[in-house]
Amino acid sequence: MTDTPSAPQDADAVRAAAQQVFRDHLDLLAAGRVEEWVELFTEDGVMEFPYAPKGYATRLVGREEMLGHIGNFSKAFRLRMTDVRIHETVDPALVIAELRSEGIALETGRPYNQSYISVVETVDGRISRYVDYWNPLIAMEALGGSADDMVAAFSDA
Repeated sequence: MTDTPSAPQDADAVRAAAQQVFRDHLDLLAAGRVEEWVELFTEDGVMEFPYAPKGYATRLVGREEMLGHIGNFSKAFRLRMTDVRIHETVDPALVIAELRSEGIALETGRPYNQSYISVVETVDGRISRYVDYWNPLIAMEALGGSADDMVAAFSDA
């Protein structure tokens, strides 16, 4: 019986840590601070992009792959995150959020105003799996108009 009162506190602490690491992710990504951003993930963390077009990464595993990919994101766009809405979940280590970005593609000067739904699993206050639902057509248009333009913007070459 003595464990019952502390269980909600533990869940609250886990939930607060999960939501904070998600907010930190948004802040660091928008600021282009990718070396700090990647440290928010577990060593074997995963990012998934279910709506990615052909030729674009659909799954990144580990900090090194993520750093290579997201480092290019900060070179391609300047943006700020807005309208962040975090949904309450049964699992306190899970964050589900809706948000928007407002920004520009640096090479073209075109607007990059995107909507996202993020599903983020955490372990001990770090992101272990991040599923990023976004509209690649908006990114393609901002980067030049084609999937090839978008893939090239994120190429390590």
